[in-house]
Amino acid sequence: MLLSEKVAVISGAASERGIGRATARLFAEHGARVAILDIDAAGAERAASELGPEHRGFGCNVTDREACERAASDVLAAFGGTDILLNNAGVTQPVKTMDISGADWARIIDVNLTGVLFLSQAFIPQMRERQRGSIVCMSSVSAQRGGGVFGGPHYSAAKAGVLGLAKAMARELGPDGIRVNCVTPGLIQTDITGGKLTDAMRTEILKGIPLNRLGDAEDVAGAYLFLASDLSAYITGAVIDVNGGMLIH
Repeated sequence: MLLSEKVAVISGAASERGIGRATARLFAEHGARVAILDIDAAGAERAASELGPEHRGFGCNVTDREACERAASDVLAAFGGTDILLNNAGVTQPVKTMDISGADWARIIDVNLTGVLFLSQAFIPQMRERQRGSIVCMSSVSAQRGGGVFGGPHYSAAKAGVLGLAKAMARELGPDGIRVNCVTPGLIQTDITGGKLTDAMRTEILKGIPLNRLGDAEDVAGAYLFLASDLSAYITGAVIDVNGGMLIH
């Protein structure tokens, strides 16, 4: 098992068909004790209980610095420390540039980018204490190609910011034994895309994907597992594309 004796914290993992939930299941299968964080506290607790009694779920709004610090304290009390942090929580909004309001901008940036900073700040001290750790951040192909199917320009901006933030943290935290990497998924079939992707849209999108299929949550979970485990012990500041070839660069 790749994560035996490891403690993994995953944000945004309460949704049944989400990437975070699929990752939590995979990590548990590989021996990790998992702490699920989600703005839906009851959902986080249910998701953790389904994994088994050694796992825990906590409520956490990643846009609230104090909430992130409380979650870090809860995890420390429950598990004694953190080895892996997955900044997975995110939201999207399919609007055009001229339709983005100030409130829209703030919400998308806060959850997708500021939340990565706040949650990382909360858990880095535990990793520094151990002189080891892996932080993995969710970005998006939208950041690389300048837009996606279900995210507006503010989403692309936020996810591009995640890439810059993660690379800067990788450079800063390397001497502490902490690795920081990013995953950039393409179009993944989750609750976010559920019901919104028409047959016509699917046919058109598949024309641009060499592997000729949409991604599943498990595809991204596998990349998360690689970056969380010692298989990637000498990898930091990297960006792993999980897009079926939608963007090759």
